[in-house]
Amino acid sequence: MAEIGIGLTCAGVLFLTLGVLMFFDKGLLAMGNILFLSGVMLIIGFSKTLRFFFQKRKIRGTSCFLGGIFLVLVGWPMFGMGIECFGFLNLFGDFFPVALGFLRNMPVIGNVLSVPFVRTITDRFISKARLPV
Repeated sequence: MAEIGIGLTCAGVLFLTLGVLMFFDKGLLAMGNILFLSGVMLIIGFSKTLRFFFQKRKIRGTSCFLGGIFLVLVGWPMFGMGIECFGFLNLFGDFFPVALGFLRNMPVIGNVLSVPFVRTITDRFISKARLPV
């Protein structure tokens, strides 16, 4: 079941990227949002998804993320994606240091991230992400 969820999440990200590249095409963005949320639910389960999105400390991110999806669905894709991106960063910002650590261990990307200038910038983002709220 998790493999299907990963596929749906990747398809959702692809559709969202294409929707932005096609000058905020609302059909592609709506499809991407639906696929992304469906994929997340299949990966971690329905009850864990509800617990993740509706934690007290993440309510601002959840409201912006879901509000942005609603704006995309009703036909305001540019405003919706802006609000949705803000919510996404608030919701999933805790995972960025983990993802960056994973990327640093990859063959080609790790070499790019090891360049001293790039490393100082990414280290600043990690330290800001780990500050208590």
